[in-house]
Amino acid sequence: MLTGWQSVAIFQIEGEVIAMTKYTSNLLRGNTDMLLLGLIDEFKTTHGYQIIKEVEKRSNGLFKLKEGTIYPVLRKLESEGLLKGEWKATSSGPERRCYSITQKGREVLCHRRASWENFSNAINLVFKTGEV
Repeated sequence: MLTGWQSVAIFQIEGEVIAMTKYTSNLLRGNTDMLLLGLIDEFKTTHGYQIIKEVEKRSNGLFKLKEGTIYPVLRKLESEGLLKGEWKATSSGPERRCYSITQKGREVLCHRRASWENFSNAINLVFKTGEV
């Protein structure tokens, strides 16, 4: 379970209290790879901390990833040949591991985005069809 979640929506259905944090984190867990690949593709070269801040900013604070979540995913994507990582010197301290997307990573991203669009369109169709 992702530990970086602080935004919680709690509601009650038939006497059962439901916290949206777990539901939202499960949705994100299955799509973290796509989010990271997409941001890295956009930035061309970036490091993990910048990704964490950008995801939080763009999600209006809903997605608060922690380093313990993002760095294992970045290492996995690099080992799969979807990202290229290299150490770069910084002016303000130690070297940072910076990532860029590979051609294979772009192809995977394209397929993942298409799958996501098909999935979200199908969900929207179900909701739209069920409107009263």
